[in-house]
Amino acid sequence: MKPSPEWSSASIQAEIDALKHKPGALLPILHALQDRFGFIPTDAIPLIAASLQQTRAEIHGVISFYHHFRTTPPGRHVLQICRAEACQSVGARALEAHAKSRLGVDYHQTTPDREITLEAVYCLGNCACGPSISVDGQVRGRVTQDAFDELVDELQTRPLEISA
Repeated sequence: MKPSPEWSSASIQAEIDALKHKPGALLPILHALQDRFGFIPTDAIPLIAASLQQTRAEIHGVISFYHHFRTTPPGRHVLQICRAEACQSVGARALEAHAKSRLGVDYHQTTPDREITLEAVYCLGNCACGPSISVDGQVRGRVTQDAFDELVDELQTRPLEISA
């Protein structure tokens, strides 16, 4: 399911209310919000804090500690590069440098055209086929710089719509 960018205080509160009674509810709530909306809206922080009887600083601290969470909408595609040791041993660092250069962004940033958000991930479970990447949740292995460039061209290409 694609995340829905539509959010409101009521929809955020509904996600919180569904999980707030679980032990250690903060992480499940943050995951639920990001899964539903694609990011954790800044307006969610005070709602979460009040519901869990924590401070806004505590909520923000958890969000900023985990690289998985984002507080701004991602691009149309989320591209993750595995930075685990197995992938590094077969060229992930060179692929990482190439990706940053090709896209003109660093990790946790989105290309100016809002097409691709680049993220680091620390294992995709595809260790025998590194370097590995994930594109919108689909894992690809043995990714070369040329294969990466072809993929980016494909991701940034949109069909032209002609009105009659």
